[in-house]
Amino acid sequence: MEDIIFNSLEELYERLKPALLTKKEDMKRKGYDYIKEEDIWNYLKEVKWKNSKDLMLHEMVSDVLNADDYVIDQYLKEKLNLRSRKIYFDVENN
Repeated sequence: MEDIIFNSLEELYERLKPALLTKKEDMKRKGYDYIKEEDIWNYLKEVKWKNSKDLMLHEMVSDVLNADDYVIDQYLKEKLNLRSRKIYFDVENN
């Protein structure tokens, strides 16, 4: 079996996109309708695959399809929280 070489993360993302879309649709059916394929990719890239070397494409597809929905959701909420922190000075916004 010949190794597939990707020249960029964009190329790898495009190759994984069918699996990412499948996972997104699966999560949507379970009520996570705000999760996008980019969120799943970012979670896996920043958490699951962060220190991995020489991953095979089939392993990455398996990681996408078997990633824990709740963990992806918590990852996204944490990322959004870090971006949108605000200081509230009036009572109405608390």
